[in-house]
Parts: sequence; structure tokens; C-alpha cells
Amino acid sequence: MKTRRGIFFLLWILSLIAISFYGGAISYGFFFGMTLVPVISFAYLLLVYLQFRIYQEIESRSIICKQPMPYYFVLQNSTFYAFAGISARLFSGLSYVLEMPDDEEYELLPGDRYTCRTKLVCKYRGEYEVGVKEIIITDFFRLFRLRYAIPSTIKALVYPRIIHKKELSSIQDIVAFRCQKTPFMQTEPDVVVRDYTAGDALKLIHWKATAKEQKLKTRCLLGEEKQGIVFLYDTKRYSEDAFVYLPLENQILETILALGVFFAKKNTPFTVFYGQKGMRRSHVEGINQFEAFYQETAKVVFDDRENIADAVCGWIIDCIIYHYGRRYGTVYPSGKQ
Repeated sequence: MKTRRGIFFLLWILSLIAISFYGGAISYGFFFGMTLVPVISFAYLLLVYLQFRIYQEIESRSIICKQPMPYYFVLQNSTFYAFAGISARLFSGLSYVLEMPDDEEYELLPGDRYTCRTKLVCKYRGEYEVGVKEIIITDFFRLFRLRYAIPSTIKALVYPRIIHKKELSSIQDIVAFRCQKTPFMQTEPDVVVRDYTAGDALKLIHWKATAKEQKLKTRCLLGEEKQGIVFLYDTKRYSEDAFVYLPLENQILETILALGVFFAKKNTPFTVFYGQKGMRRSHVEGINQFEAFYQETAKVVFDDRENIADAVCGWIIDCIIYHYGRRYGTVYPSGKQ
């Protein structure tokens, strides 16, 4: 475009020299032609800018990360003159549109419309603008260019995806998988007994030990209390640039969800602690509770005001209270999750 402008400017200088030294109808016609072409081209751009219309829509505002979502946009020319060079610029970096080059130009005849039906893919979890960002309008002679900002862009709410893993490379390092738990009762003579507590099944009462110690004794079952996994992740936002913090936050949540669905499928209980104006706790016993865990995880907000040190201290205190509450029958404090 700069080259074309330079050529037109050079021709205009030559036409000015021609009318200065030679005169005549041809010289003046050439001069006025080179003078009016840029003016007419710019006036044409203004008319296109005022009359141009674009419509765009996605099938759903809620999108799963890396999952293609149907998307379309329409370029509309409702005037009596043609639109020469129309190109659409997309929001890039956080999302992209399949099978659509970013620099493709369209020509619209009077009353014509162009519809592009494709799919849109969001790279990271979060809420950000997607689709067409602006329209670039170019005149016939390619001397000028105007940017048509989209009056109402599309803002998508992107949820993290669930990655299903068949195996974990460090699975044997987890104590819960090294322990051999059996669902049946130990047999004599190595049976382990404990004091009877209200609610124990009568069939578990060990009568010989009861008669010997003169108080009710109940058999202990191996594997009676399931062992589980505990996760702790940081929710502090370490940057103000979306291109920096969105990939990191997305990776954290996808990792937590991948581990969660892996253990949920194996019916291994797991507990997740994370900062959210204090420490919060999510506990999952099996796959039937994973959907609720996913919805809760997808709504986690990362905040630069979160302090992981304070959150960990609160988490340790909560763990101690929860552990001894279960062991000695203490009621867990209300309001704690």
C-alpha cells in the first residue's frame, strides 16, 4: 500500500510539472485525474464504513477448552455499490477459527452477502472475546485502509477439558495403592478387636473377647477405612497479562481434573484443597460425585490477592481438626468445607 501511494504521489508531481511547463487539455486532465482519485477513494471508504454490516454468532457461549464449537459470521452489503476489499481480523492467541485464513479478502456486490460457517476452538479456560475482532476495508486503488471495529464482540465462557489417563507413571509411589486392603473380616487367632461403639453391627461383636474383658468388643475389618489422596493447588494470579496467566491457570485445572477423574474411576477417595478467599475443600468418594467436583473446579477464580502461605496454614489446621474430629467423634466445625 505504501508503494501504491508513492507511485500516485510521483504521478501527481509529474502532472503538476506538466501543467506548469506545457499546459494543454491533456496535462490539466491528467492533473485533475491524479488529484481526484485519492479524494474519491477516501470518500468511497467512508461510505462503505457507514453502510457495512457484520453478524456473528456461536452455538453456545459455554465452550469446553480445545473442543470445536460451531460458529458463523455474515458480511452484508445492502447498498447499491460494490464493496471492494473486505478482510476479517480475528481474536488470536487465545482462540482460533478452523479453515479460515486471517488475511483473506472478500468482494461484495450490491445487495450481496457472504456467510462463513466454520468452527471455533478456544485454547484456554477462562472468559474472553472470540471470533471476528475487526474488519479491514480497502478501496479499489488500495491507497487507503480503514478499520471497522465490531460494535458487539462475542465473549465466550470456556470450561477446562477433562483428560482421561489410563495410567500414572508414579502410581506405585502412592501409599494408597501399595496398601493391600481386604473387604472381609480377619479370622482367628489374629483377629483385632476394639471397643464397641453405637451403630456397630451385632454380627461383628467378638463374644470371646467380650466375655474375657467383660465389655463389648467388635472385630476390626482390614480396609474398613478407605485411604485416599490429597491435592493442594495454588490459586494466586501472578500476572496481569491474559496471555501469561490463562495458559498457566488452564494447565493447573486440567491437571487437577485429570488426576481427579483417574482416581474417581478407581473409586479411590481424594480431597482437593485450594485457596478461595481462605481455604476450601472438595471431597470425592467415587465417579458418581465427579460431575459436581468438575462444576466446582471450573468456577475456581484465580486472584492476585490470594496468599498461599496463609492458605496452607489454614489447611493444616483444618486437617488436624478434621482428623481428630473423626477419630474422637468430635463434630466438624460448621462452615468448614
